[in-house]
Amino acid sequence: MPTLLTDPRSGGVKKNSGVVLSSSIRETWAEVRDDKNGDVDWVIIGYENGSKTDVTVTNKGSGGVESCCNALPEDEPVFGGIRLRKNGRFISFFYSGEGTSIIRKGRASMHKNGVLNTLEGCDYSVELKSGMTEDDLHSL
Repeated sequence: MPTLLTDPRSGGVKKNSGVVLSSSIRETWAEVRDDKNGDVDWVIIGYENGSKTDVTVTNKGSGGVESCCNALPEDEPVFGGIRLRKNGRFISFFYSGEGTSIIRKGRASMHKNGVLNTLEGCDYSVELKSGMTEDDLHSL
C-alpha cells in the first residue's frame, strides 16, 4: 500500500512518497502496541530483497532498545519502532549503518516519513545508533 507525505512547497498538498508498505508492518506494530504481548516490543522494517520501494518487517523481538540495536544491519537503512521498557511509551526510529551506500541512505531518507507515519502512537522519533541503550534515549 503506498503512503502519502505532505510537501510544504505545495501548500500542504499530499503526494505519494513512493514507498510501498507490506501489510505485515501494521500487523507487527499492533503486536508491539499490545499490552498483553510480552514477546514483541520492537520491530525493524527494511527493504524487500533489494527493492527500491517495497518495505516489510525484517526483524522483531523483545528486550527493548538494547536488543533492537543488536539486531540492526550494518549495510542497510532501516526504520522501526520500540516500546520503551521504563515508561511503556513508543518511539519510532531511522537507522543507517556505516556500510550503507550514500544512494541507499538518500532513498531511505525520502521514504522515512512515509514509513514512520504508519507506526501510530509514537511520542517521538530518533536516529538510532548501534549500541544505544534506553538511558541514552532519555538523555536526548
